[in-house]
Amino acid sequence: MIKNIVENNKNVDINKNKIDKLKDLFPNCFNSNGEFDISLFEEELKTNTNVIKEGYGLNFLGKNYAKYIASLDTETILVPDEENNSKDENKNSENIYISGDNIDALKHLVKSYSGQIKCIYIDPPYNTGNDGFVYNDKFNLSVEKLVDVLDINEEEAKRIYSMTNNKSNSHSAWLTFMYPRLYVAKQLLREDGVIFISIDDNEQSQLKLLCDSIFGEENILGVLPTIMNLKGNNDEYAFSGTHEYTIVYSKNKEKSLVYQFEIDVDETDTWEKDEIGYFKRGANLKSTGVNAPREKRPNLFFPIYVNKNDNSVSVVREKKSDVEVYPVTNGEEMSWRWSKEKFIKQPNDVIAVINDVDISLYKKQRPALGELPTSKPKSILYKPEYSSGNGTERIKSLFNFKAFSNPKPVNLLYDLLQIGVSEDAIVLDFFGGSSTTVDAILYLNALSKNRKNIKYILVQLPELCDIKSEAYKNGYKTIDQIGQERIRRAAKKIKEETNADIDYGFKHYTIKDVNTNTLDKLEKFEPNYVISDGSILDEFGINAVLITWMNEDGYGLTDKYEKLKLEDYTAYRCQNTIYLLNWNISDSFIKALIEKYEKEENFNCNRIVMFGYSFTLTEIQTLKDNLQQVKNIKGINVEVITRY
Repeated sequence: MIKNIVENNKNVDINKNKIDKLKDLFPNCFNSNGEFDISLFEEELKTNTNVIKEGYGLNFLGKNYAKYIASLDTETILVPDEENNSKDENKNSENIYISGDNIDALKHLVKSYSGQIKCIYIDPPYNTGNDGFVYNDKFNLSVEKLVDVLDINEEEAKRIYSMTNNKSNSHSAWLTFMYPRLYVAKQLLREDGVIFISIDDNEQSQLKLLCDSIFGEENILGVLPTIMNLKGNNDEYAFSGTHEYTIVYSKNKEKSLVYQFEIDVDETDTWEKDEIGYFKRGANLKSTGVNAPREKRPNLFFPIYVNKNDNSVSVVREKKSDVEVYPVTNGEEMSWRWSKEKFIKQPNDVIAVINDVDISLYKKQRPALGELPTSKPKSILYKPEYSSGNGTERIKSLFNFKAFSNPKPVNLLYDLLQIGVSEDAIVLDFFGGSSTTVDAILYLNALSKNRKNIKYILVQLPELCDIKSEAYKNGYKTIDQIGQERIRRAAKKIKEETNADIDYGFKHYTIKDVNTNTLDKLEKFEPNYVISDGSILDEFGINAVLITWMNEDGYGLTDKYEKLKLEDYTAYRCQNTIYLLNWNISDSFIKALIEKYEKEENFNCNRIVMFGYSFTLTEIQTLKDNLQQVKNIKGINVEVITRY
C-alpha cells in the first residue's frame, strides 16, 4: 500500500513525464541509449515555428526542489470520519472536506479528479512577515541527497537545505511552497477551468510570474485590483492601502468558460426582450457598438449578412435575399467591434432587429430563451460588501464571537463563483481557512436562478489555533475545526432563510502519516509461502485502506462500496473492482466467488485488488489459478493486483 509508493519515490525522476511525452511525439530525437538530441528536436520544429533564443522567466532558490516535491507521490492515507459521514445530512453528500496538508491532499485528489475541477479559488498565505508563514519542510533530505536527486552542486544544496529546514519566509521559500501546489492543481482543472488566487503586494509580482510558468503566460485572464477597504489602511507607508489582488488564470484560454454576473429583476427595465433573448441598445453593433472610423480600423470594415426570413446573421452571403449591413453611423463609415473570426465563432450571439426602414444588430446577452440578462464584471473588483469587515461580521453572526481573523467576505466569493462556475461543477479550495468559499457556494446553490448543484472540495491543514484567540477559548483547537463548524452553521442558517432543497452536508476525511512502527513492519515484510501479517491491516484500518484505494483507482471520495460476504469471508466491492483485505481467506470463499460469476448474469467485476500483507504467495497464486475459470465461463479476464 505505502511500501510500493515509498520505493517508487526513492527513484523518482522529476522530468520523467515530460520526457515520456517527448518520446511519444518525437521518437526520432532519442538515440539507442535514450539520450535526447536537442539539435534534432530543433530541426523538427523548424517549419512554421518561431524558436526564441533569448527570453525571460522566473528563477528562485529551490525551484528544482519544488519540482522534485511536485513529482513525489504522497506517502499518506485518507482516513474517513465515520461519525460525521454516517449522519443523515452527510451520508449521501457529494461535498468533501479534507483535514491535512494540502500538498498531500492534492496528490490524492489528482488520482480521481484529474481534469474534473471547473473552478479553483485559493487564499494562500500572503507572506507579509506578520501572517505566520514560514516554510515547514517534512521531507528531511540531506545535503548529499539533494545533490543526488536535483543534480546540483553542494553549495546550492546547502542553501536549499538551510531554507527548507530553518523556517524561512523569503520570497524563494514562499515560491518553493507554492510551486508544487499550483503545479498539481493545474492537473485537476478541466480544460475550460479557471483559478482565482487572492494575494497582496508582498508576493503579487512573484505569483504572477509563477503562474505564467505553470499555466502559461497566454492563459492569464486578469490581475484584478480588489477593493477591500475603501477608507484605506493608514498603517501602510506613503499610501493608505485600499486593495488586494485577484489573479485569474485559465487552464486553456481558447476553451475556458467564464460567466457574467446575474442582474436583479428590477434592473431589467433598461433591457428589451424578444422571442430570441434579451438585448440592450447599449450593445448595438451597428451604432453605439461600432469601434472607430473606418480608416483607423480598416480590417474591421466588412459586411454582415442578415436573412430577413429568420433574422439569422452571417459574414457570408448564403442566399441572394440576404441583406448586406455595414457599420455606418450617421452616414459615416465605421468599423465593427468584432472581427470576422469572432462573428464566425459566435454568430448566434448577435440579434438582428428588423423594422420597416432599418436593420439593427445587437449583442445577445444569453443564448437561452427566457433567462435574465447578465452584466460583465469589471477589471477592478469593488462593491461595498467586499470590505474585510463584512467577512468578520459574517463569522461573528454565525459563532457569536470572532472565531477567525481576516476572513474573506462571502459577497466577494459569491461573485467570483458566478464568474467561474457553471451548473453541476466542482469547486476546489485547498487553503480552506474559515470556509468562506463553502458559505458562498451554499448561497449560490440556494439563491441562483441559473446555477445549481455546485459541489465543493475543501482542504485545510489542522493548524493549531493561537491559545490566546477567542476560538481556542471557545473550544476550537485547530483551524479545520472552525472551518467544518462554519459550514454546519452556515448551512443551517441558509436553509432557514431560503428553505432551498440543496446538498448542505459534507464527507470528512483526515490525511494521516504512517507511523514509524508501521513503516518498519512494511519494510521488513517479505511475502513467502507460509506467513502473512494480519496486524498490518489493523494498524491502517479497513476503512482507511478502502477509501485510499478507491480514490487511487479513480472512484473518488463520494462513491460507495458494498460488503461482499461469501461463506466465512468478507470482501468489498466498488463498481467493477473487488477488494480483498482481510486475512484468513479460505478455499470455500474462492469457490463461492467463482460460482457468483457463473450464476449471476450482472456480476462482471474484472479486477481484484489484494492487500498483500494479509495473504501468503500460495493464497494469491491459488486465487489467480481459480479465476482462470471465469474467462472460460464469461469471457472475463479478471486482473489480480497485489499491493504492498
